[in-house]
Amino acid sequence: MPESLFDERPAVPEPEGGPLYSPLAARLAPKNIEDFSGQEHILGPGKLLRRAIESDNLKSAVFFGPPGSGKTALARYIASRANAKTFDLNAVMAGVADLKKIIEFSRGLGGGLAQNQRVLLVLDEIHHFNRTQQDVLLPSVEKGEIILIGMTTENPFFYINQALLSRFIVVEFKQLGIEHLSSIFDRALAHEAGLKALKPEVTPEAKRYLIENSSGDARRLLNALELAVATTTPVADGRRLIDEAVARESIQRRSLRYDRSSDEHYDHISAFIKSMRGSDPDAAVYWLAKMLEAGEDPRFVARRILICASEDVGNANPMALVMAESAFKSAEVLGMPEARIILAQVAIYVACSPKSNASYMAVNEAQAEVNSGVERAVPLHLRDASKDGKALGHGKGYKYPHDFDNHYVDQEYMPEPKTFYRPTEQGFEAEISKRLKRLRGEK
Repeated sequence: MPESLFDERPAVPEPEGGPLYSPLAARLAPKNIEDFSGQEHILGPGKLLRRAIESDNLKSAVFFGPPGSGKTALARYIASRANAKTFDLNAVMAGVADLKKIIEFSRGLGGGLAQNQRVLLVLDEIHHFNRTQQDVLLPSVEKGEIILIGMTTENPFFYINQALLSRFIVVEFKQLGIEHLSSIFDRALAHEAGLKALKPEVTPEAKRYLIENSSGDARRLLNALELAVATTTPVADGRRLIDEAVARESIQRRSLRYDRSSDEHYDHISAFIKSMRGSDPDAAVYWLAKMLEAGEDPRFVARRILICASEDVGNANPMALVMAESAFKSAEVLGMPEARIILAQVAIYVACSPKSNASYMAVNEAQAEVNSGVERAVPLHLRDASKDGKALGHGKGYKYPHDFDNHYVDQEYMPEPKTFYRPTEQGFEAEISKRLKRLRGEK
């Protein structure tokens, strides 16, 4: 980073909200807490974070949540009203040398701090810092030499080391809802620092299209709105008419919040599996479609369907596993886009099947017994009698079930018998349950 990191820039008069050539989202950055739309769970009256901000008593924090949910806007609002010397860095471009400069400055080597003034570091995309870079910050954060506000779209519990995370207030931002985006939209049209001077008139259909296709991202919404208004030729009286056709050109394609290398990858596959397990075919096929549309490997999805077919359907419908295996092989052969049809078919089949996790629970209990229960040796009559085994008594007394009525005979198959498999009354497993009870002489 250049030495100008600590240079004082001359004051330049700017219109409210910043220079008019700056992006609309920057010009509309909230000037007070009431200007924020959404995040009532952290910024509502009486909430801890709001009290800390209003009393200028905020400690180091990490803000995490989806893009365009207000993390950067809130961090900069805090910086604007805090009694602190503020430094703004992006972890993608910053390095250890930049951090050390700020830390040295905070220790008084830079000079010029007013009485009781603190150093505030606003660090965007903190998840890009590796362990070494995070460790550089740890002593200064712990001693309170700097206040650090880190921002990330990723889960900080995965990307920030625990020692640093334990010094943070962890604040989760939620994706903005339609009502919040609508409020931001209206403010952009009416605000002096927004688009008011351009006299925009937006049809309800255009507004709805832009909001629905912004994926809960206020920045994306404002960028699309600004593009729509700025590129529309005004009519005779100066008004700029924005209809749905213009809106479609401005945002074109919905941005899918899905990154195969991020938490979204795991969150979506988790939602997909839980929807199949919960017998909701509509939700299952939605999450499937979203993953495939975002470029997910169809083989990854097919493997998860295989697991679900055995773990959650099991013997309640044994055909589910057969179909899942067939779909996996077909997806490998066909690839996209045809694989989506087969994966949808089998995902819906698994979701609609009766459910039983009895086999899954049985093997878990059996493994626990192997690891910590009674240690059992194989009974002599079950041992292999080939080669010299017969001379050792292996296989002696074994009863061949097919020689008996109903191809069944009662004999010991495990010392100190213990039940692991408990079939449910779901689907085909109900028939299995009846058969086992009959063979065991149970009612």
